[in-house]
Amino acid sequence: MYKTLIYEKKDNIGLLTINRPDKMNAISRELTSELKQLLDEIESDEELRVLIITGAGDKAFVAGADINEIVDREAKMGRRISKERQEIFSRIENLHVPAIAAVNGYALGGGLELALACSIRICSEKAQFGAPEVKLGIIPGDGGTQRLPRLVGLGRAMEMILTGDFIDAQEACRIGLVNRVVPPEKLMEATIELAQKIASRPPLAVRYAKEAVNRSQEGATGSGFALESFLHALSCTTEDKKEGVAAFLEKRKGEFKGK
Repeated sequence: MYKTLIYEKKDNIGLLTINRPDKMNAISRELTSELKQLLDEIESDEELRVLIITGAGDKAFVAGADINEIVDREAKMGRRISKERQEIFSRIENLHVPAIAAVNGYALGGGLELALACSIRICSEKAQFGAPEVKLGIIPGDGGTQRLPRLVGLGRAMEMILTGDFIDAQEACRIGLVNRVVPPEKLMEATIELAQKIASRPPLAVRYAKEAVNRSQEGATGSGFALESFLHALSCTTEDKKEGVAAFLEKRKGEFKGK
């Protein structure tokens, strides 16, 4: 169905693979169009609990945009493409389920920005991260100037974006860009294990918690507290809340239905 993507679902966990290994999984216009189409499917899947995103092959998660498509990009086209990809990555950030980036190699430019749009990032020991756009005479356009400083701090983000230098997996973990680093052969195992743990939690509680944490990066603290309070109150009305409390008191495993 898709030429540049592979999507599989096992039980309630989705696995999205960016599938252009001959191009280091670079983001093309075709890939952008297919990703938009696939997100329509994912957003309507109420059985889904977690989405994993990774890259095909063992060299790259996503090694940026397809440079051949940047050659003739002028202002009007640049604005349109940037806005379109910002919207797509924001859809990933605001999915009804958490997205986990399993970074298996280079995550550069648009690839870094895709990883930043995910809720959690796990990477292999050979992963490398960078925002090299400045070396091409341009700047990040898919959300990197906004999400990176929120995650790693203004100074570190400024250095990465202004130099275009790459950082390795250990440095990415040290500055909080990724949650953990694992051997390459353990990457998917570790990612699936985390996905299964999250998927086992009450779905509505996960959804509300994710939304509250995402919104903590916007606006004043007071409005964030208010949203948290309302979402907490809403979670108190669910069947999952009743089941979770009962399971705890009865010392058994909860059976959650997302209701």
